[in-house]
Amino acid sequence: MRITMLTLFPEYFDSFRTTSIIKRALERELVTFETVNFRDYTLDKHNKVDDTPCGGGQGMLLSVQPIADCLKAIRTPGSLVVMMTPQGRTFNQQTAHEFADISHLIILCGHYEGFDERIRSYVDMEVSLGDFVLTGGEAAAVVIADAVMRLLPGVILEDSHADDSFENGLLEYPQYTRPIEFEGKTVPEVLMSGHHANIRKWRLEQSLRRTMEKRPDLLENRTFTKEEQKLMKQIQETDEE
Repeated sequence: MRITMLTLFPEYFDSFRTTSIIKRALERELVTFETVNFRDYTLDKHNKVDDTPCGGGQGMLLSVQPIADCLKAIRTPGSLVVMMTPQGRTFNQQTAHEFADISHLIILCGHYEGFDERIRSYVDMEVSLGDFVLTGGEAAAVVIADAVMRLLPGVILEDSHADDSFENGLLEYPQYTRPIEFEGKTVPEVLMSGHHANIRKWRLEQSLRRTMEKRPDLLENRTFTKEEQKLMKQIQETDEE
């Protein structure tokens, strides 16, 4: 997979390239990560990439020409161009999986007051991290790149993310490690039993309970298995006692 960041601040991604799992993935050539400064494509004699809004208003808008010409130059067959904007589709784990199947993901990072509206016609999708506004799109783009890259084959063990929150539509179950007892707080006995079937059932029950308590919206349209229905009934009966 190839990931290209279109940004006015390529240096923003320096630490991302050189840290932990992402660094190892790049070194092993499991993914290609690059930055392109779309200022390099401006035709303005002063090297500008922004201008004041037509009709008046605060701030500066990114101009259409540099970004349009940049995209024309770097797009490849099968590529997907994503614009980071608060108006976009909210990014989630399902979207991360969709992006992980793309051969070339291009992420456009905005800055200043926003984009010339015509830029939207050159992108394939608009994506947001949530209902808030950042100074620039680079911070959001790093989050997306991280979420996507960890799903690529060989970057981490598949079992390491199979039980992550949202992978199966539920929040992840509680996790524990040694010491077994700390300041009166102990690891649940079932996890020390070695009984794998009971451990699996306990973890599923805890995922359902945690999701019900913290993110009940995730359960609204869920199709429950028979086992999950039985566990949900037990959870509700226990809570009513």
